[in-house]
This record gives sequence, C-alpha cells and structure tokens, in this order.
Amino acid sequence: METAVKTKWNLDTAHSEIGFKVKHMMISTVTGHFEDFNATVTAESDDFTNADFDFVASVASINTKNADRDNHLKSDDFFNAKVHPEMTFKSTSFDGKKMTGDLTIRNITRSIELDVDFNGIAVDPYGQTKAGFEMNATLNRKDFGLTWSAVTEAGSVVVADAVKLVVALQFIRQ
Repeated sequence: METAVKTKWNLDTAHSEIGFKVKHMMISTVTGHFEDFNATVTAESDDFTNADFDFVASVASINTKNADRDNHLKSDDFFNAKVHPEMTFKSTSFDGKKMTGDLTIRNITRSIELDVDFNGIAVDPYGQTKAGFEMNATLNRKDFGLTWSAVTEAGSVVVADAVKLVVALQFIRQ
C-alpha cells in the first residue's frame, strides 16, 4: 500500500487578502477586509484537488476604512469580537473549481461553497515555490447570527443580507 506524500503550504500574508462587499442602503457597496488572518493548505498534488484548506481571521481586525462602522461591526450587533474573536473556515472538498467547507462565525457553523480560480504555481526570485488562488462566494450574513438591521425613512434596508466574499490567497510551499 502506497502512502501519498502530503505537502504543507503556508500563507504568504504580503500577497493575500480576505475581503467582503455588502450593499449599503441598496444604492452603494461597502468594501472591507480582515487585516489579521492566517491560512494553510495540505495537498497531495500540485493541482490541489482534495487539498485541505484551513483559515482563521481575527474579527477585531476588520477594516472598512471607517472607525465608527468598524466598531459597530465588532459589537454584539454584528460579530461580537469580544465573545467570538475568530472566524474560521475548514474545507470539506475541493475539485479544482468548487470548494465546499465549514465557515464559523459567532460560533455558528454553516457549509458554504466557493468558486475557485487556481492561478497556478510559480517560483519567486528567492527560490520559494508559491501557489495562488482567487475565491468568491455569496452568503447570507443572518445565517451566521449577524442579524442587526435598520430601515431608512424611505424604506431602504441599511445593510443587505447578502455578503460577497472576495478572497485572494498566495501560499508558500514548505
């Protein structure tokens, strides 16, 4: 019986971003990201099929370029960063194009599916082997206990339920 060799890949934080987009008052889009996060991949092949992806982000590191909004997002109205300081993701399957996994926010875990573009593998000028991915998904924030809501005087929802995840990750082969 042959045992496949697994390769671990660590996140290249200088070339990675975990972002999101959400409609505000249904007329504009607010973009944000998490500044403090980490991810790893364990793969048996260079095409990453069936690889194990793990991700963790510090909720307190959320940044939408507006301190008042960031503090509101960290509050119990949204993420409750004091009680639930981390958001995590663990893949359950990856076929090279679609990744399914368990996302946990506010201690609520739901299965989500991401569309994945595997951009390939390259060796950088320092001899490090790197792999790049772009991932996208849309999820309902209320599924994760992010239920704060308000309506404008004209009847528009202040924050949409649908949140688009926009993820760009680069990993370094160990």
